[in-house]
Amino acid sequence: MNHFFAYINRMRFIQRWSLMRNSYTENIQEHSHQTAVLAHALAVLRNERFGGQVDVGAVAVAALYHDAGEILTGDMPTPIKYYNPGIREAYKAVEQVAEDKLLSMLPEDLRPAYEDALRPADPEIEQLVRAADKLSAHIKCIEELKAGNTEFRQAAAQTAAAMDAMALPELDYFREHFLPSYSLTLDELEYCWHPRCRRRPGPRFCRKFRRAIMS
Repeated sequence: MNHFFAYINRMRFIQRWSLMRNSYTENIQEHSHQTAVLAHALAVLRNERFGGQVDVGAVAVAALYHDAGEILTGDMPTPIKYYNPGIREAYKAVEQVAEDKLLSMLPEDLRPAYEDALRPADPEIEQLVRAADKLSAHIKCIEELKAGNTEFRQAAAQTAAAMDAMALPELDYFREHFLPSYSLTLDELEYCWHPRCRRRPGPRFCRKFRRAIMS
C-alpha cells in the first residue's frame, strides 16, 4: 500500500499559531489552500501586470504542498524556528527528512512529479510561494485583530515588515488593491444596486436597499 495521500489528508489535524491565543483555529490544510490561492494570484499578477512568464499552475501546486512536511514534524512556532541560525538550520534538515519520508510513500515512478511540488527547483516559484505564505499569515493577523484579539498585533506588524522587505511589485499591488477588503465586514463587502444609491460599498447603502425591498 502507498500511504502518501492518507498522510496528506491529515494536514487538517495540524494546528498553526500554537503559542498564540486564537479567536478561531487554523490548520495547515486551510492555510495551504489559502496560500495556493494567493500564490496563484501573485503569479497571475506577475505575468499580466509586470511582464513575467512564471508557470502559474506550478506556483499554485507548490503552494498547496509547501507545508506538507509539517504532517510529520508539526508546526513549529515562528519565534522558536527563527530564534537563532542553529535552530533554523536544524529545522531545515528535519523538514528535508520529513519530505523524503513522504516521497518514499509514493510509487517510484510518481516521486519525481511530487518532488517538484514539495521542493520546487525554480527560485521564482519558491519566491512567490514564500510571499504568499507570508501574505496568508498577515491575513490571519488581520482577521484576528478584526475580532478584537490584540494578541496578533505584533505578528501583524512583523508580517507586514517582512512583506515590505520582499519588495515584490505583484505583492505590493495585491496589498494595495485587494488586501484592504479583508478588514471589511460582510455588509461592507456587499454592493448595493438600488438606483437611489451611489453604487458604493458600505452597510448604509445595503440597509437602504433592504428597506426599499421590504416596503
